[in-house]
Amino acid sequence: MIRNFFNILFEFGRYFGFLGKVISKPEKAKPYYSQIIKELDKIGLNSIGIILIVSLFMGAVITLQTAINFTNPIIPRTLIGYGARDSMILEFSSTMMCLILAGKVGSNMASELGTMRITEQIDALEIMGVNSAGYLVLPKLIASLAFFPILSVMSMAIGIFGGWLVAYFTDVVNVSIFTAGLKMFFDPFYITYSLIKVLVFGFIIASVSSYQGYYVEGGSVEVGKASTRAVVYSSIFILMFNVILTQMLLA
Repeated sequence: MIRNFFNILFEFGRYFGFLGKVISKPEKAKPYYSQIIKELDKIGLNSIGIILIVSLFMGAVITLQTAINFTNPIIPRTLIGYGARDSMILEFSSTMMCLILAGKVGSNMASELGTMRITEQIDALEIMGVNSAGYLVLPKLIASLAFFPILSVMSMAIGIFGGWLVAYFTDVVNVSIFTAGLKMFFDPFYITYSLIKVLVFGFIIASVSSYQGYYVEGGSVEVGKASTRAVVYSSIFILMFNVILTQMLLA
C-alpha cells in the first residue's frame, strides 16, 4: 500500500514536470504553427461528424423520454422543451461530449506518442536539441482548447434541433409548446458554465493522454495499455472535475 502511494506521488510529480516542459517557451515558433494546423484538423475537424450524430440523437431521445414521463396533466408541457434544452447545455454538450472525445481523441494521442516513443522518434528529437514534449504536445493542447468549445456549441445547437425534430414529426409534444419551453427561464450563464467545463476537460484529455503516451516503455502491447489508461484516467478526472466545477460555478 505504501509502495502504491509513492507510485502515485511519483506519477503526479512526473506529470507536473511534463506539463512544465510542454508549456515552456518554444525555441522557434514557426514549426509549431504547422503542427497546430495539423492538430486542429486531426482533433477538431475529424471529430465534428461523430459529435453531430450523437448530439442529434441524444437531443431526440431526451425529448422523447421527458415527454413520455410527463403524464401528469398538472405539469406544464412546456417543461419538455425546457428540460431538453438545459440537459443538452448543462451536461451532455460538455461532460458527455468530452467523455466521447476522451475515447476518440485521447486514445489517438496516447497511441501516437507511444508509437513515437518505442520507435525512438522522440529520442531523436531530444538528440537534435528539440523540446520534444513542447513540440509534440503543445499543439495538441492548443488545438483541444481552441476547438472543443466550438464542438460544444455545435452539440448544443444540434441536440436542441434533434428535440425539435421529435416535436415536429411525432405527437409527443406540440411544436409551439416545445419552442415556448426552449425560451423559458433561459440563463445565458449556463452556456458560459458549459464552456468553462469544456476548456478544463479539453486540457485534461490532451495533457493526461499525451502524458500516458509520452512515457511508454516497452513495445506495442504497452502502447495499447497506455491508450486504455489514457481513456480511463481522462474519464475519471473529467467526472471528478465536473462535480468540483458544478459546485464552484452553480452552487
